[in-house]
Amino acid sequence: MTTLVISHPACLAHEMGEGHPERPDRLRAIERALESEAYQMLARDLAPRADLDAIARVHPKDYIEAIRAATPKQGLAAVDPDTSMSPGSYEAALRAAGGALFAVDEVMSGKVRNAFVATRPPGHHAEVANPMGFCFFNNAAIAARHAQAAHGAERVAIVDFDVHHGNGTQHIFWDDPTVTYASTHEMPLYPGTGAVGERGEHNQIVNAPLRAGDSGETFREAMEAVILPRVEAFSPDLIIVSAGFDAHHRDPLGNLNLVEADYGWATRRLMEIARRKCGERVVSVLEGGYDLNGLARSVAVHVTTLMEG
Repeated sequence: MTTLVISHPACLAHEMGEGHPERPDRLRAIERALESEAYQMLARDLAPRADLDAIARVHPKDYIEAIRAATPKQGLAAVDPDTSMSPGSYEAALRAAGGALFAVDEVMSGKVRNAFVATRPPGHHAEVANPMGFCFFNNAAIAARHAQAAHGAERVAIVDFDVHHGNGTQHIFWDDPTVTYASTHEMPLYPGTGAVGERGEHNQIVNAPLRAGDSGETFREAMEAVILPRVEAFSPDLIIVSAGFDAHHRDPLGNLNLVEADYGWATRRLMEIARRKCGERVVSVLEGGYDLNGLARSVAVHVTTLMEG
């Protein structure tokens, strides 16, 4: 049993304009970080294109088609004030969703213990029929629905430690008792959701907002007191991690002060729950993280911890 890393060169072809923080160099930084000898035992594979029916478990087919149709033949096309498409964007989005689907297949079938999906664009801001916040398709949500539909998972937990709240994921599962969404994030900050009182129709949404300037110590306290007990009590058949690394102290889009060790700690704690509750099954999908150095070092620790089992 090993750890699988999934990526695809097509994810480098998604561009949102010069100076945009969500840029192809993010994946190049991750690739370099995982090149060293310490990672030679990783299983590696290419992200397939997502089957449109699998995406349609979350997003209506007319929305999927609208995203395809919005893809420009040249230049950039804005879909919201922060989010643009280039000629390679739709293909990249299909590969990002497809990587999450493939990770679920490999983990749920027992071929690997866990997986990290190093793709872009990210997904957790994407609503059912609305792209926003650098996101087109909600990769974590698509993965959760696939685990249920294709692998018989009865309960899926999505844990999100991106500095920004995953409004899309929360809204998608707001009235679904079979999926818990648990998030730490900075607040107030984009997109403005994620208050403690936002609990879903079945009290299965769990938000533990942090304040600007909070450290890893506060993050760990929130995880210990709020997030981890709820995930454990939910007894999921799979844990999906919306792995954003923009709560790192170097990141330009957030104001939290996490360090690499905090990500290693959170990963280890989630793996401990997975060991007790769901046969060690963890699928981690890349969300944010915009300082290349902080991103690379944090992903390295995250993947090292996944490998340790």
